[in-house]
Amino acid sequence: MPSTASRSLLLVPLLGLLWGFNWPAVRISLTEIAPWTLRAAGMTFAGLVLVAVALARGTPLAVPREQWPRLIIAGFLSIAAFNILLAFAQLMAPTSRAAILTFTMPIWATLLALPILGERFDRRRLLGLGLGISGLVCLGLPLIRSGQLSPGLALALLAALSWALGTIVTKRWPVAAPALTIAAWQLLVGGAAAGLGMLVFEGLPVPKLLSPKVVAALSFHILGAQALAYFLWFVVVARLPAGIASLGTLMVPAVGVLGSVLLLGERPTPTDWLGLALVVAASGAIMIPASRKA
Repeated sequence: MPSTASRSLLLVPLLGLLWGFNWPAVRISLTEIAPWTLRAAGMTFAGLVLVAVALARGTPLAVPREQWPRLIIAGFLSIAAFNILLAFAQLMAPTSRAAILTFTMPIWATLLALPILGERFDRRRLLGLGLGISGLVCLGLPLIRSGQLSPGLALALLAALSWALGTIVTKRWPVAAPALTIAAWQLLVGGAAAGLGMLVFEGLPVPKLLSPKVVAALSFHILGAQALAYFLWFVVVARLPAGIASLGTLMVPAVGVLGSVLLLGERPTPTDWLGLALVVAASGAIMIPASRKA
């Protein structure tokens, strides 16, 4: 294996760690920073970083004028609504459970692809759907019986649906621009939407001294899990097969749950762990392409 590919392979678990530990980092940040303000700052900064990367690489930032509506709609669904809903979900529900439910995104995308894109279910997708439904049952039934089903978990599921719908919009009406350009503009669209919500619901943020714990979490969220992770993602996608790149994404909910245990003191139940395993297995069956002979 070439040395460049070998080095790129090391980025896959790094991405899983960055995005996985972002879950507890966001929850810690929300203890002192309002949700709209946090999301506006994070998405805007990440978008500007990708713009800088595109300029440094010579990647064109232009998007055909007639395709701006589809780019904005997809960005609003998969970036803006997704991140904003998750911020409120983490305020209302345990971060570990929100992470597990959110990672049902590929399952909903597969279901939506049938009526909208006409994509058929093969054996692997049917297996993934079966595992995903089993995972949701493992998570949901104990919570329903104990009366612990919170609005935050509904918001996490809504975020997963929003991301899936945004993905379907992107596939149905693609934008003729480089992936880096699309991601940069969509993050800026998300930052603008969150900024508008901040002005309407929270007003202009008043500067205040944050605790060292929140400063560390916020720095990791913006610099690590947003700016650095998005940059690394495009490096990985450009250099490695899609199946290998997907492995880093599969790590995210597991790392998120472990991070919630270590940093937030949460204690997932055995059914939470089983639900996590089933959801990750379901996403793996759907996301990782089947191996093909040359």
